[in-house]
Amino acid sequence: YSQARFSYVRMKYLFFSWLAVFVGSWIIYVQYSTYTELCRGKDCKKIICDKYKTGVIDGPACNSLCVTETLYFGKCLSTKPNNQMYLGIWDNLPGVVKCQMEQALHLDFGTELEPRKEIVLFDKPTRGTTVQKFKEMVYSLFKAKLGDQGNLSELVNLILTVADGDKDGQVSLGEAKSAWALLQLNEFLLMVILQDKEHTPKLMGFCGDLYVMESVEYTSLYGISLPWVIELFIPSGFRRSMDQLFTPSWPRKAKIAIGLLEFVEDVFHGPYGNFLMCDTSAKNLGYNDKYDLKMVDMRKIVPETNLKELIKDRHCESDLDCVYGTDCRTSCDQSTMKCTSEVIQPNLAKACQLLKDYLLRGAPSEIREELEKQLYSCIALKVTANQMEMEHSLILNNLKTLLWKKISYTNDS
Repeated sequence: YSQARFSYVRMKYLFFSWLAVFVGSWIIYVQYSTYTELCRGKDCKKIICDKYKTGVIDGPACNSLCVTETLYFGKCLSTKPNNQMYLGIWDNLPGVVKCQMEQALHLDFGTELEPRKEIVLFDKPTRGTTVQKFKEMVYSLFKAKLGDQGNLSELVNLILTVADGDKDGQVSLGEAKSAWALLQLNEFLLMVILQDKEHTPKLMGFCGDLYVMESVEYTSLYGISLPWVIELFIPSGFRRSMDQLFTPSWPRKAKIAIGLLEFVEDVFHGPYGNFLMCDTSAKNLGYNDKYDLKMVDMRKIVPETNLKELIKDRHCESDLDCVYGTDCRTSCDQSTMKCTSEVIQPNLAKACQLLKDYLLRGAPSEIREELEKQLYSCIALKVTANQMEMEHSLILNNLKTLLWKKISYTNDS
């Protein structure tokens, strides 16, 4: 009986061990397959460098990427195969490398707002195009994206300065092709527009539609970075608790939050129109070692004029059909079965929704009640409200004042 029981236990142990190995191997295989599909840095580099070596494109990062190889890709951060993102090193300086892998022939509103419309990559401008003609092309593009604003000519001149990567005072055909491809991407355009703002990462260089931007030390408001194998076995509820546990001290969180509020100011009716934050998740925001907020990913921050033009005639059955990203929502007009063009929530309301739990956890008791009241007032803010812009400015300034007042005499400020 003892021998039979021992054999049964051993067989049971071997079966479950084999099952665990099989399931573990399958999970690792699936995750590895997903990783190889998501992370295609070699393909990206080959496409860009082939174009550079044949003289099609040019830019300040081209020589380092394709000849001296002093710009190289590190850890893969990609979440979509067609949006490649890597930690990188360029001449011993850390940065983030972004590259667009695939062309989209139509606007797929559910996935990407900024596909390239050209059938052939880097086909514009063509040989023989004058600088004046190129300026007119860029002006027309900005007018479609940003609306008819009086200062677009200033932005065109700014783009020409950025496009002149070698700073020789002239924009070559290769530099113009690179600039034109990059201008289809909202994040690049926003970096140029907000290049002097504190919370926008700096553009380090580009080659074709590959660009390198300033690296951020901490790449999420919450939590710690764990290997993906470990992440698989952590329940989501426990992960959220871990995220809340591994955050900076409250005064430092307050400083980061002030940075987000300042960024909302930067994109709300800025010098070239209003931009809408269509994904305000914590993974798109980071901060440096001084706890100054830095945007990590701005690809879902889109010009309001551009978004309205694209969504206004979209067919819908309900309000759920009128969403871009995760946070830009309009309503469905049941009489026409078309999406309306007015976004329901302003950027500030979405930022406050993100900051609510972040700021209230560990908040000093003497300001907690007032802070909670202001955050909920902020979350309730609607675009359609009377005197919305006045309320927007008032709520934003009140929040900043409350937070600064509490931390202004601490080392964290």
